[in-house]
Amino acid sequence: MPTTLELQIKTLPNSPGVYQYFDKDDVIIYVGKAKNLKKRVSSYFTKNHENGKTRILVRKIVRIEHIVVDTETDALLLENNLIKKYKPRYNVLLKDDKSYPWLCIKKERFPRIFSTRRVIKDGSEYFGPYTNMRMVSALLDLIKELYTLRTCNFDLHETKINSDKYKVCLEYHLGNCKGPCEGMQTEESYMNDIRAIRNIIKGNFKESLEQFHDIMMGFAADMKFEEAQKIKEKIESLQNYQAKSTIVNPSINNVDVFSLISDETHGYANFFKIMNGAIVQSYTTEIKKKLEESDKDLLELFIIETRNRFNSLSREIYVPFKVDLGDKIKVVIPKLGDKKRIVELSERNAKYYRQEQFKQIKIVDPDRHVKRIMGQMQKDLRLRAEPRHIECFDNSNIQGTHPVAACVVFKDGKPSKKEYRHFNIKTVEGPDDFASMEEVVYRRYKRLLEEEQPLPQLIIIDGGKGQLSSALKSLDILGLRGKIAIIGIAKRLEEIYYPGDSVPLYLDKKSETLKIIQYLRNEAHRFGITFHRNKRSKSAIQSELEQIPDVGKQTITNLLRKFKSAKRVKSASLEELKEAVGFSRAQKIYQYYHKNQTME
Repeated sequence: MPTTLELQIKTLPNSPGVYQYFDKDDVIIYVGKAKNLKKRVSSYFTKNHENGKTRILVRKIVRIEHIVVDTETDALLLENNLIKKYKPRYNVLLKDDKSYPWLCIKKERFPRIFSTRRVIKDGSEYFGPYTNMRMVSALLDLIKELYTLRTCNFDLHETKINSDKYKVCLEYHLGNCKGPCEGMQTEESYMNDIRAIRNIIKGNFKESLEQFHDIMMGFAADMKFEEAQKIKEKIESLQNYQAKSTIVNPSINNVDVFSLISDETHGYANFFKIMNGAIVQSYTTEIKKKLEESDKDLLELFIIETRNRFNSLSREIYVPFKVDLGDKIKVVIPKLGDKKRIVELSERNAKYYRQEQFKQIKIVDPDRHVKRIMGQMQKDLRLRAEPRHIECFDNSNIQGTHPVAACVVFKDGKPSKKEYRHFNIKTVEGPDDFASMEEVVYRRYKRLLEEEQPLPQLIIIDGGKGQLSSALKSLDILGLRGKIAIIGIAKRLEEIYYPGDSVPLYLDKKSETLKIIQYLRNEAHRFGITFHRNKRSKSAIQSELEQIPDVGKQTITNLLRKFKSAKRVKSASLEELKEAVGFSRAQKIYQYYHKNQTME
């Protein structure tokens, strides 16, 4: 006998719609949309989900409800409304913790224009909302510079003006208002200015520029050059504002641009509204992933929510990849030209916002920063666990002399310098990188096992397939193969090799994972080379002192302890040498360096 849940799944229609999952307390825990309800809902119960949160969600589902709609667009809108209403635990919810500013043309005789954060349904015109107050202030300053509008809140009804109820204020005397309160400006003249302002707010500057140009030429023809100059200054102000805001082809009109980039835990989305080639609105936000949301899922959610929030009725949108929004919206994926550049600009804004967020998180929430990087490395390198503890090995032998190796240790993506280790190669004769790597990896992990120290989640070998194979031999002997992930990085093209796989992995050159691997490799190389140089230097010093007849190792040690180098031993006086090694040895050393001089 099938359960109630199984019956609900089997009887779902093959239609577009929205589904809701309820838990044992009859609380909505997830809302989703689908082109085919039966196919989409069934997939939750037939797939093996890699994401742990999705598996938990499926276990909690006790009951399903669905709503059939006519189109995909209706499904998107309904899904968005239900998510905002019920705030289900497993749904992505875009933040909206602030009110946005609007420009209001008040419904009244001789309308005022002002900014507000409250939309009152009284017949007034509202433009926006705008994503920041700077743009609103810039528009209001431009309007004030170009047109003389009233700022008082008087009721300028015709009967009150005719009865001389009001007197002009200081704004009139300053030239900022033409005095409609005393009938000095007609309503028709005032509304012509309002129509021009409405066009400017919408990004259409052409009509206002032509109008000002005609007025300026009229003043010039009448020899009123001072008035013509004032109009010319207004034209220049309008052209300057237009130049600042026009960043793409002016023929691109009434278009919304959306883009999204993401990492393991979050998406970062940007929105532009373009009118007559000008960006009149811009908005960027962070979206926290809840389940296994793809970039397509997140961008569709962002588009529907943002168009609803900012009251956009554009019929055309530009996006970087395919999204399903139904038939009412024309979706364009630009391939070249100005349209492509505006999408790239949107993506750049999303990337910059992501970088800013990372910098802030690194300061205020370092644990989240580390978890994000570790999660990204686990995904990029296809690891079973986050590589919280990484060790990297590098061999150093110059011209076959003094072979040494270095092991550097990173914890949570940062160097743990107190755990760095040097190795003198003991069992290998001559320059043999493969055998040297086999020796140091064996010695390192044999010791960690004997001392019961924690093992790393990831070993990085500086070298290609040969060095990686040598390191694997040691892990096999110790019984650690399969218990610790191991990769090799080749220097030439930064190829990453895996055991038993001849085809290397190439990471994005800008990825954080590759940057951390390169940091590890460079640190191992630096640490190994420093040790090698010191060893060669010490060897050279000792070999020079060993040439002195009847001078043994202990005497050389005493000399270096006092003088630090063979050069200082050579330049030391007989008395100084006596203090270090006694009269007899001092004479021999001094005589060796001063053969052509007569000793006192």
